[in-house]
Amino acid sequence: MAGAKQRGTLILNISLRTGPLALVAPLLFATAVLTLPSAQAQTFTVLHSFSDKGDGGFPYAGVNLIVGSLYGTTSEGGRYGYGTVYELKHGGSSWVLSTLYNFTGGRDGGYPLGRVTAGPGGILYGTTAAGGDGYGTVFTLRLPATACHTAICPWIETVLYRFQGGSDGAYPEYADDLVFDQAGNIYGTTSGDSSGNDGTVFELSPSNGGWTETILHHFTNAEQPFAGVTFDTAGNLYGTTPNGGAGYGTVYKLTPSGSGWTYNTIYEFQSPSYPIGGVTFDPSGNLYGTTISSGSGGYAFELQSSNGGWTFTNIYNNFASNFGAFDTPTLDAAGNAYGTVFTEGPSNFGLVFKLTPSSGGWTETNLTLFGIGNNDGNSPYGSVVLDASGNVYGTTLQGGSDGNGTVWEITP
Repeated sequence: MAGAKQRGTLILNISLRTGPLALVAPLLFATAVLTLPSAQAQTFTVLHSFSDKGDGGFPYAGVNLIVGSLYGTTSEGGRYGYGTVYELKHGGSSWVLSTLYNFTGGRDGGYPLGRVTAGPGGILYGTTAAGGDGYGTVFTLRLPATACHTAICPWIETVLYRFQGGSDGAYPEYADDLVFDQAGNIYGTTSGDSSGNDGTVFELSPSNGGWTETILHHFTNAEQPFAGVTFDTAGNLYGTTPNGGAGYGTVYKLTPSGSGWTYNTIYEFQSPSYPIGGVTFDPSGNLYGTTISSGSGGYAFELQSSNGGWTFTNIYNNFASNFGAFDTPTLDAAGNAYGTVFTEGPSNFGLVFKLTPSSGGWTETNLTLFGIGNNDGNSPYGSVVLDASGNVYGTTLQGGSDGNGTVWEITP
């Protein structure tokens, strides 16, 4: 992966190796004029514009809200140019960014593309798409054990696993948060391995002071997952592949079975769809996700468990004229779904949407259209997060005052 780095399109040209997904990167610079529902009255604020220097740049991932602060990653920049983990802390009327860790691109990893999340003990967990032994890492960050006497205290990184690029997998890329079971085992995906570069679902288990990897599934037929996995209440794992099935993507399920896991495809998309983001559950056990294309634009979908199978519903069609949502939707307590669209709006710079159940269907509201305000950012890629007051937080891959991406807030 070294040598393929390009400003603002870091891994898009690397990871989306073949097929229709290879068309994503050029759309960073596409333009179009679309007719859209009007944006709802909201207050939009850029909390931070990245400089691609000490604070990093080009955040593919969204942010996570942990004990009142926002935590995220940048794919580039930082002290060594290989990306950062940062914290945004609210103080008074502003937000202050602190860089918690600068990746070196060596054994510690480099180019983080997924979010960080709080795991057992309040430690931050995440992945890098490169570094380690050349194929990416799973890492943790924690506060220093002793008191720090400087204004900004770097956190301590520990690499839990370095992928080897063989049957153990390689390149954990745009995956959502790593997930944990009650025993503290970690689950995630890689987009490549030695069996045709098609990826894996993996488990890391604590063992004798270290971590042991178990591969739960090897993907074949160019399925190559980019999203992570999510648990249901029975302990089954669910995720997506952008290809596979009929060639347009799948939603899959992994079920614990004896000493292993059983893999089943629960839905095959029947027209150009290509789900890049993962799926999420509502309290009733229904699954929700998004796609980047349906021929004329991406859409949001629901899978409802029914009589031992799943019933598919396209709940909102035609997010964009070219590509739709790359992220996993976020649900609030009222059942509304939120997310981002990579290219849409007057300048094709993307938007933030809200889908509301309405009279047996769904109504879309555009919470903001990027490219309208000065330095508001463009090309949102990652998922959003909501706080208890209904404020929405996320990132843009590009734009802002320096052109290297932003962290933003939308207040009702």
